[in-house]
Amino acid sequence: MAENPARKWWALVAIAASVLVVGLDLTVLNLALPTIATDLHASTSDLQWISDSYSLVLAAVMLPAGLLGDRLGRKKVLLVALVLFGAASAACAYATGTGELIAARAVLGIGAAAIFPLSLSVIPVLFAPEERQKAIALMASATFISFPIGPVVGGYLLDHFWWGSVFLINVPVVALALIAVTILLPESRSAERPGVDVLGVVLSSAGLAGLTYGFIKAGQDGWSDAAALATIAAGVAVLAVLVGWERWLTGRADDLRGGRVRPLIELRLFRSAGFTWGTVLATMVSFAMFGIFFVMPQYFQEVRGADAMGSGLRLLPMVGGMIIGMIGGTRLASPRKTAGGIARAPLASAKLLVTVGFTIMAVALAAGASTSASSGTGFAAAWFAVFGLGLGMAMPQAMNAAIGALSAERSGAGSALISALRQVGATIGVAILGTVLGSVYSSHLTVTGLPAAVADAAKNSVAAGVAVAHQLNSAALLGSVRNAFVTGMDTMLWVCAGIALVSAVLAVIFLPRRAEGAAEPVVAAGAPAVPGVPGPAEKAERGA
Repeated sequence: MAENPARKWWALVAIAASVLVVGLDLTVLNLALPTIATDLHASTSDLQWISDSYSLVLAAVMLPAGLLGDRLGRKKVLLVALVLFGAASAACAYATGTGELIAARAVLGIGAAAIFPLSLSVIPVLFAPEERQKAIALMASATFISFPIGPVVGGYLLDHFWWGSVFLINVPVVALALIAVTILLPESRSAERPGVDVLGVVLSSAGLAGLTYGFIKAGQDGWSDAAALATIAAGVAVLAVLVGWERWLTGRADDLRGGRVRPLIELRLFRSAGFTWGTVLATMVSFAMFGIFFVMPQYFQEVRGADAMGSGLRLLPMVGGMIIGMIGGTRLASPRKTAGGIARAPLASAKLLVTVGFTIMAVALAAGASTSASSGTGFAAAWFAVFGLGLGMAMPQAMNAAIGALSAERSGAGSALISALRQVGATIGVAILGTVLGSVYSSHLTVTGLPAAVADAAKNSVAAGVAVAHQLNSAALLGSVRNAFVTGMDTMLWVCAGIALVSAVLAVIFLPRRAEGAAEPVVAAGAPAVPGVPGPAEKAERGA
């Protein structure tokens, strides 16, 4: 590694490819659900579980997966996760019944639950603080690019092949990632081997799964649904018990089994302003971003008449803006060197870039909130690109602030905590923003004179409303459906703009000017954290 510095970047590219595949899987499934419903005779409940089984397992397993990476080796666990993800993808593709598909999707969630945090956990281990800006930008790009590309790839596959192809496409990419990770990524693990916090694992899995399921159900069945509210309350209660247990365990760690039991969650991380507010702001980015990816494909398909592939292509300007924002933000935040090799302060601080990025996103979302049923594609492309610019500036800096507080010793567990909070934040965001959209849509829809059953069906969703209007051959109803949806969409975008503006204010008040850079590999007796990468003692000996 020391002799070939480029090797770690190629290893990161391989991991980024894995993250890209996981992101694609999140988006292409929604395109395939109608075909799956027909071919597998799936009910609405079956379709919900095909989607939800993945999300629930992902939420439940993420924290334990990060802990396993620290204990057993991050490379080893990542390889196992890739094998699971590839095998489960093939099982999904060739499932012959809904039960098989639900089970395969659950195994898929296990693989993704390890890939997400471990892809972040290698960054504090492999990269020096001045390199992390670029490394995080690369990982963030893989995540964000997957969302608009998913409908494009999925739409093409569904037009030319059977529904299983949207899962089977994962297999060759995972195979290449397996080879690259095996060859390029060095093994790294915690120098200590403490006992497992079993109760913490159980409580975290149950609490996060309950919270996730409750918000998914609330988004589907409404916030008055007693089962949804009870599940959310139960999830919150279990997580409160988890926090109490982790605090107790942290205080008694030296007394338990000779100090060999280590808490699942390092609560002391939250004493770091960089970790706390970097994670909060990264979660709020996910909240607002998922709002766009939730609503805009529906707008393009149901209001503007595009197909799935066309809607994905219309989201690509966001990727262009994001890449420009990431490159520009990374350069502005990176230390500069004079001709004599003397390091100089960056041109812009992380606080400034995150604040400006969120402000740009707020402006873009406010512009998007003026969209009408007749707005052209160029208007959407313009505000998408501006939003992507702000996203590219803010997200890597917020993530770097959080990751900078992690030591190499606990990078797996710490990265899993960041990933879990972002995942729950995205789930809550979709549920809340979906509720805003649905309530405004149904309240503005004109269904006067329609039978109650027909009216209820039209109010269920914009897709159902468009279908009812076509069945009745009613231009008036079709126009009302589209206008009501756009009104709901604009209201939701105003909410997202408010979230971005509040995030900008929080960044100004709480975010440190720079990432803390506390992620020096923490190892026993100064031994290297990664084979070939010098540890603290070796650096001192070399005058580093």
